[in-house]
Amino acid sequence: MTISNKQINDLPIAFFDSGVGGLTVLHHLKKMLPNENYLYFGDTVHVPYGEKSKRQLISYSENILNFFNKLGCKAVVMACNTTSSVVYEDISAKYNFKLYPIVQTAAKVLAQLNITNLGVFATKATVMSGAYEREIAKYNPKMKVFTQHCPEWVKIVENNTLNLPENIEIVKNDLELMMKNKPEKIVLGCTHYPFLKSVLSKFASVDLFIDPAVCFAQFIVSDLKENGLLNGNDSVGYEKFFVSANPEKFKDAAKLFYDIKELPHLVTF
Repeated sequence: MTISNKQINDLPIAFFDSGVGGLTVLHHLKKMLPNENYLYFGDTVHVPYGEKSKRQLISYSENILNFFNKLGCKAVVMACNTTSSVVYEDISAKYNFKLYPIVQTAAKVLAQLNITNLGVFATKATVMSGAYEREIAKYNPKMKVFTQHCPEWVKIVENNTLNLPENIEIVKNDLELMMKNKPEKIVLGCTHYPFLKSVLSKFASVDLFIDPAVCFAQFIVSDLKENGLLNGNDSVGYEKFFVSANPEKFKDAAKLFYDIKELPHLVTF
């Protein structure tokens, strides 16, 4: 049976991340495309992704992508810097739907900044992959990119403990270390990190920090439109959330950035 263009366009856009971080991307995309349908998978049983091996990340990603494939979707957003950095090239050709990786997409925009020194806060896996340096160098080899691992940040966000004095001190110390590189802008190179903007702005101008989710969402809108994949419905689309563990904790942590109306569905592979 042939699937019509309308049937394809009505299919949801799916997102995945290790936890609540990818909601920063969903938040921006939904503001731009409120009529689309959305799926979101938070792989909370394996959070944080930044400490995992490439083999593990490929396995997690393929399980989630196969899950989305069974549900039916027209595009999947890799709303996770770690998987975009480490496994995108290995899995991108295995699926028929559009696959959007955040690092490779955001790098094109970041490379156009009129600056010399760019800082990037990221997970260990993203830093070790060299993805930000490599991707930005394709478009602007003169830009100096300084990446820094922030080992506690994902846990702080997932546990919703931003305001504990000891965690504020951790964020402050990480920022002070980065500032030794004299960055003119700092990329929050993990989708969890924009949740910490309120803390970071206590110690530096909020304008110093770049949330790549914004330009990433703009690119997705443009690409869907160019490929004739936008949903033509006039009504607001639906949302469905899935997690691999702790749906109550996920819903609670999400309040920092996104209002999830119902408890996410628990899914195990």
